[in-house]
Parts: sequence; structure tokens; C-alpha cells
Amino acid sequence: MATDLAQVAKAKGIKYFLVSFVDLFGALRAKLVPASAIKMMQRDGAGFAGFAVWLDMTPAHPDMFGRPDPDSLVQLPWNREVGWLAADLWMDGAEVEASPRVVLKRQVEKAAKLGYRMKSGVECEYFLISPDGSTISDPADAQSKPCYDQQALMRRFPVIRQICDAMLELGWGPYQNDHEDANGQFEMNWDYDDALVTADRHVFFKYMVKTIAEQHGYRATFMPKPFTNLTGNGCHAHVSVWDKTGAKNLFANAKDPLGLSPLAYQFLGGIMQHATSLCALFNPTVNSYKRINAPVTTSGATWSPNAVTYAGNNRTHMIRVPDAGRFELRLLDGSTNPYLAQAGILAAGLDGIEQQRDPGAPLHINMYTEGHTVKSAKKLPATLLDALRLFEKNKEMRAALGEDFVDSYIKLKMGEWREYTAHLSEWERRNTLDC
Repeated sequence: MATDLAQVAKAKGIKYFLVSFVDLFGALRAKLVPASAIKMMQRDGAGFAGFAVWLDMTPAHPDMFGRPDPDSLVQLPWNREVGWLAADLWMDGAEVEASPRVVLKRQVEKAAKLGYRMKSGVECEYFLISPDGSTISDPADAQSKPCYDQQALMRRFPVIRQICDAMLELGWGPYQNDHEDANGQFEMNWDYDDALVTADRHVFFKYMVKTIAEQHGYRATFMPKPFTNLTGNGCHAHVSVWDKTGAKNLFANAKDPLGLSPLAYQFLGGIMQHATSLCALFNPTVNSYKRINAPVTTSGATWSPNAVTYAGNNRTHMIRVPDAGRFELRLLDGSTNPYLAQAGILAAGLDGIEQQRDPGAPLHINMYTEGHTVKSAKKLPATLLDALRLFEKNKEMRAALGEDFVDSYIKLKMGEWREYTAHLSEWERRNTLDC
């Protein structure tokens, strides 16, 4: 039997529930439901108009209902009268196949049928900035190499502590917080878990960080490249595949130089095969490509990949293997949709296993200084348009993620690209008025 949310509300003192979902652009949407009505919402779902959000629907479509997943419940640590719930979208008695959480669930189900269980963790970088978004929040945070700066970290201790205390209370297992490579930038790490759990927590983490930052008079942004001279916001994903019980790491192999099994290399081969087209999901905004293809920042490195390569414990590659039994995909940025990020990784990895894809040998070089010598490495897309075109033509990912989803995503994102290209920038005026 599913958890009775009405009984949970009474036991925990929850008076309201946020029944929420993430649309195709990664925007978090919700209805605020009083606890007295949650029994009905758990049965029937909270009603939404799909056309009103970034889903490929029209005003003529019937009502869409968000049915909350009780296992995703988070009681807000800063307001315990409110409970947050991730919801799955339904319409006409069936799940909306083109909705992000359902897209991920289908990949999880496919993996389970094959006896696999993907576990993952994410490293979510963010900036604390001024409310108007023009500058970082701390004028004294000005070192040219500010990474791990203790003074700057502790000047924002009240914010960092409140977020970390919240994760401790929720049982996420946070284990370190740091000032990142850019001025005003921070990162917080918590334990890895099953892909769907990690995605739900990723969604909530972004909401939590933004909310707590506002409470302290700041603004938090996960924008990939909010400042041209500073390192951008990555969202590195750590990935491993386990048996269906979750007890045995199928990626681990003590005899391999990198500690990876043949299955892990096949999974890795799938990621590398589809990385350029999956940039449409991993790097889904116009701004994303100012992080991937950025010039050297004030710290001396961008810390973002520029080609499809892998190595051992070497951060200049798209994929690094820091420890046995897992790898870190460094391609994703802060704007990635948490559900589509995990779905893309799993779909590509499963294709790699099915097709027994070979990632080739690791490259033990500094890609930032020697990358030009690797003629065989695929370059990452230069723009969102390039990524969308590659994704649209990727037959394997279409089949894996669903035609409806891919067509809807491409349609909406192409609209976003056209809106961007219709914008006249100051750079164009400055460089073209007198041509």
C-alpha cells in the first residue's frame, strides 16, 4: 500500500503540500494543497493546464494531473508546516510520456528489466549574487584563485550552514561544502543514491538553495556562465551501475588499471558515442555554450570539457575516473533538467551495453594544453542549435527516450533558439553599425 499522505500530515504537523513537477525547460511548477485535500490529490492528482507551462501542449488539451509520489516527500526544514512532493503527470488516464520525470522512470524501468540499477550523485555549483543579478554578493571575494578560500566561505557561513543543516535533517548525507573556483561560487556534496532519488533531490536542492539565499538577502543562480571572466556552473554527475538488489557494484574491477569492469567500459562507450547530441539535455540553454567553449578565466582554467575524451583522475577531460567502480561525467551544467540529465546518462549507457561500445583507450594528457594533438576526439557542439540538430537526428536516443518526448523537446527548444536569434545585442550594434 502507498503511504497515506493524510496520515503523514497529521503525524508530522504538515498543513500544506507543494505538489510539484518540472517542465521540459527545467522550471519547477506546483500547486499548494491544504492537508485536508491531500487524500483526494493523492488519488486523482492536482490539476494543471499543460499549455501554461513548457510542455508541448495547446489550450485544447484536456486537464493534466500531477499525482504526488509519497516516497519523494520532503518536509521543508525552514517551514515544517509545508511538505514538498514530486509528482508524475497524467492525462486521460495515462502518464504523460513526454514529461521529464516519466522519461527518467522509463529508463529506470528498462534498466531494472535488464537487472541493472544506476546510482548517481551530482555536484551542483551555484553563485550567490546580488538580488538584481549584476554582481557577486561578496565584494571582498576577489582573489584571482578563490577556490577553497576559507575567508570567503565563512563570510557566507550562515547561508551554507542553513543549507547543510537542512540536508543533514533530511538524511541526505552531506559531507562537504566549499567555495568553488569562481568568485562568489559554492558547491555542496551529498551522498549518491538511485537515479530517481538523486533527480528528485537535485530538483529540491535547487529550490532550497534559492529560497534560503533569498532569506539572507542574496540571490542564488545555477546559470552556466553568469559572468564572462569567471568559471561557470557545472553539475558533474558521478555514475555507477549495480545489480538489481543494489548490493553489488557492477562497475568495479580490481584488476583493471582504472578499476572499471567491461560493463563499465561499455556504458562509458555509450556516453561517449552520444555525448555530442545529448548536450541538448546536458547543456540545454544558449548560455551553456559560453561555459563549454569559454576562454581561460581569471583563475587560469575553465574546468569544463571541450572534447569527448576520458581519462583517469584528470579533470581536463569530459569524463574522469577518480576511483574504482565509478566515473564522473563533467559535461553537464547548472541549467540541466535533473530528470532529463539522469535519463540521458542512463539511456546512453544502456545503449553502450547493448551495442558493446568501445570507448577506446584513456588519454593521459592535459586536454587544455595538448587537446589539439588529439585529432580523433569529437568536439563538443559550439551552440545550442548544433546540439539540437544532433539530438534530433540521433536514432538510438529517439528510440530510447521516446519519439514524443524528443519531438516535443526539439520543437520547444528550437522556439527558444529562434527567440534568441531575434534578439539584437549591443555587440552587434557596436561591431556592425559602421560596416
